Amino acid sequence: MSLNKVILIGNVGKDPDVRYFDSGSAVANFSLATSERGYKLSNGTEVPERTEWHNISVSRDRAQFVEKYVKKGSLVYVEGKIRTRNYDDKDGNKRYITEIVADRIEFYSIGSGSGTQPPGNGKTSDPIAKTDDPSTKEPVEISPVPEQADDLPF
Repeated sequence: MSLNKVILIGNVGKDPDVRYFDSGSAVANFSLATSERGYKLSNGTEVPERTEWHNISVSRDRAQFVEKYVKKGSLVYVEGKIRTRNYDDKDGNKRYITEIVADRIEFYSIGSGSGTQPPGNGKTSDPIAKTDDPSTKEPVEISPVPEQADDLPF
Protein backbone atom coordinates (compact mmCIF):
# COMPACT_ATOMS: atom_id res chain seq x y z
CA MET A 1 0.00 0.00 0.00
CA SER A 2 1.17 3.56 -0.63
CA LEU A 3 -0.12 7.07 -0.03
CA ASN A 4 0.63 10.33 -1.79
CA LYS A 5 -0.77 13.12 0.39
CA VAL A 6 0.56 16.60 1.12
CA ILE A 7 -0.78 19.11 3.64
CA LEU A 8 0.60 22.65 3.62
CA ILE A 9 -0.29 25.88 5.40
CA GLY A 10 1.40 28.95 4.02
CA ASN A 11 1.20 32.32 2.32
CA VAL A 12 0.45 32.77 -1.36
CA GLY A 13 3.48 34.29 -3.08
CA LYS A 14 1.73 35.99 -6.00
CA ASP A 15 -1.76 36.36 -7.39
CA PRO A 16 -2.83 33.07 -9.01
CA ASP A 17 -2.44 32.57 -12.76
CA VAL A 18 -5.75 31.16 -14.07
CA ARG A 19 -6.12 29.71 -17.55
CA TYR A 20 -9.37 28.69 -19.21
CA PHE A 21 -9.52 26.11 -21.98
CA ASP A 22 -11.90 25.77 -24.94
CA SER A 23 -13.72 23.03 -23.05
CA GLY A 24 -14.60 25.55 -20.32
CA SER A 25 -12.38 23.93 -17.71
CA ALA A 26 -9.91 26.04 -15.76
CA VAL A 27 -6.52 25.58 -14.10
CA ALA A 28 -5.06 27.94 -11.51
CA ASN A 29 -1.39 27.97 -10.53
CA PHE A 30 0.26 29.86 -7.71
CA SER A 31 3.27 29.66 -5.43
CA LEU A 32 2.97 28.99 -1.71
CA ALA A 33 5.61 29.78 0.92
CA THR A 34 5.95 27.66 4.05
CA SER A 35 8.44 28.49 6.77
CA GLU A 36 10.10 26.57 9.56
CA ARG A 37 10.96 28.67 12.58
CA GLY A 38 14.62 29.20 13.35
CA TYR A 39 16.03 27.83 16.59
CA LYS A 40 19.17 27.59 18.69
CA LEU A 41 20.90 24.27 19.40
CA SER A 42 22.03 23.45 22.93
CA ASN A 43 25.62 24.17 21.87
CA GLY A 44 24.62 27.74 20.91
CA THR A 45 24.52 27.24 17.13
CA GLU A 46 21.78 29.34 15.51
CA VAL A 47 19.72 27.55 12.86
CA PRO A 48 18.00 30.23 10.74
CA GLU A 49 14.37 30.22 9.62
CA ARG A 50 13.93 28.22 6.41
CA THR A 51 11.35 29.07 3.76
CA GLU A 52 10.28 26.55 1.11
CA TRP A 53 8.39 27.53 -2.05
CA HIS A 54 5.80 25.14 -3.47
CA ASN A 55 4.09 25.23 -6.87
CA ILE A 56 0.35 24.66 -6.43
CA SER A 57 -1.93 23.58 -9.27
CA VAL A 58 -5.72 23.66 -8.93
CA SER A 59 -8.39 22.60 -11.42
CA ARG A 60 -12.16 22.56 -11.95
CA ASP A 61 -14.37 24.44 -9.48
CA ARG A 62 -11.45 24.96 -7.11
CA ALA A 63 -9.69 26.99 -9.82
CA GLN A 64 -12.64 29.38 -9.96
CA PHE A 65 -12.63 29.64 -6.15
CA VAL A 66 -8.91 30.45 -6.24
CA GLU A 67 -9.37 33.02 -9.00
CA LYS A 68 -12.13 34.80 -7.09
CA TYR A 69 -10.80 34.75 -3.52
CA VAL A 70 -7.11 33.82 -3.25
CA LYS A 71 -4.67 36.70 -3.57
CA LYS A 72 -1.00 37.36 -2.91
CA GLY A 73 -0.41 37.13 0.85
CA SER A 74 -3.49 34.98 1.58
CA LEU A 75 -2.88 32.41 4.30
CA VAL A 76 -4.25 29.11 2.99
CA TYR A 77 -4.48 25.44 3.89
CA VAL A 78 -3.77 23.11 0.93
CA GLU A 79 -4.29 19.36 0.70
CA GLY A 80 -3.25 17.44 -2.36
CA LYS A 81 -0.82 15.12 -4.08
CA ILE A 82 2.76 15.73 -5.09
CA ARG A 83 3.39 15.30 -8.82
CA THR A 84 6.50 15.58 -10.92
CA ARG A 85 6.23 16.17 -14.65
CA ASN A 86 8.76 16.92 -17.33
CA TYR A 87 8.98 18.76 -20.61
CA ASP A 88 11.62 19.78 -23.15
CA ASP A 89 12.50 23.48 -23.12
CA LYS A 90 13.13 25.55 -26.25
CA ASP A 91 16.77 24.37 -26.33
CA GLY A 92 15.76 20.71 -26.14
CA ASN A 93 16.81 20.27 -22.49
CA LYS A 94 14.60 18.10 -20.32
CA ARG A 95 13.10 20.11 -17.45
CA TYR A 96 11.29 18.77 -14.39
CA ILE A 97 8.58 20.47 -12.37
CA THR A 98 7.40 19.26 -8.97
CA GLU A 99 4.03 20.62 -7.94
CA ILE A 100 1.20 20.02 -5.54
CA VAL A 101 -2.04 19.12 -7.29
CA ALA A 102 -4.56 20.47 -4.79
CA ASP A 103 -7.70 18.54 -3.91
CA ARG A 104 -8.68 21.01 -1.20
CA ILE A 105 -7.97 24.68 -0.55
CA GLU A 106 -9.24 26.61 2.44
CA PHE A 107 -8.51 29.90 4.10
CA TYR A 108 -6.51 29.52 7.27
CA SER A 109 -7.49 32.20 9.72
CA ILE A 110 -5.44 33.14 12.77
CA GLY A 111 -7.68 36.05 13.70
CA SER A 112 -9.61 38.80 12.03
CA GLY A 113 -7.49 40.28 9.29
CA SER A 114 -7.92 42.55 6.33
CA GLY A 115 -7.38 39.81 3.75
CA THR A 116 -9.96 38.80 1.18
CA GLN A 117 -12.29 36.16 2.58
CA PRO A 118 -14.95 34.10 0.84
CA PRO A 119 -18.58 35.01 1.41
CA GLY A 120 -20.09 33.98 4.72
CA ASN A 121 -18.29 33.74 8.01
CA GLY A 122 -14.79 33.31 6.53
CA LYS A 123 -14.52 29.74 7.81
CA THR A 124 -13.85 26.83 5.52
CA SER A 125 -17.42 25.77 4.87
CA ASP A 126 -17.52 26.96 1.25
CA PRO A 127 -18.37 23.76 -0.71
CA ILE A 128 -16.21 24.83 -3.65
CA ALA A 129 -13.16 24.87 -1.41
CA LYS A 130 -13.65 21.26 -0.33
CA THR A 131 -12.92 18.11 -2.26
CA ASP A 132 -15.55 16.73 -4.58
CA ASP A 133 -15.53 13.44 -2.69
CA PRO A 134 -18.87 13.16 -0.86
CA SER A 135 -17.40 10.67 1.59
CA THR A 136 -15.06 13.36 2.93
CA LYS A 137 -15.92 14.43 6.45
CA GLU A 138 -16.53 18.05 7.36
CA PRO A 139 -13.28 19.99 7.86
CA VAL A 140 -11.91 20.34 11.34
CA GLU A 141 -11.16 23.90 12.40
CA ILE A 142 -7.41 24.28 12.64
CA SER A 143 -5.91 26.32 15.47
CA PRO A 144 -2.39 27.69 15.27
CA VAL A 145 0.14 26.03 17.53
CA PRO A 146 1.38 28.50 20.14
CA GLU A 147 5.07 29.30 19.97
CA GLN A 148 7.10 27.58 22.66
CA ALA A 149 10.44 28.77 23.99
CA ASP A 150 12.72 25.76 23.96
CA ASP A 151 15.92 24.64 22.28
CA LEU A 152 14.38 21.63 20.54
CA PRO A 153 14.48 21.71 16.73
CA PHE A 154 11.06 20.05 16.45
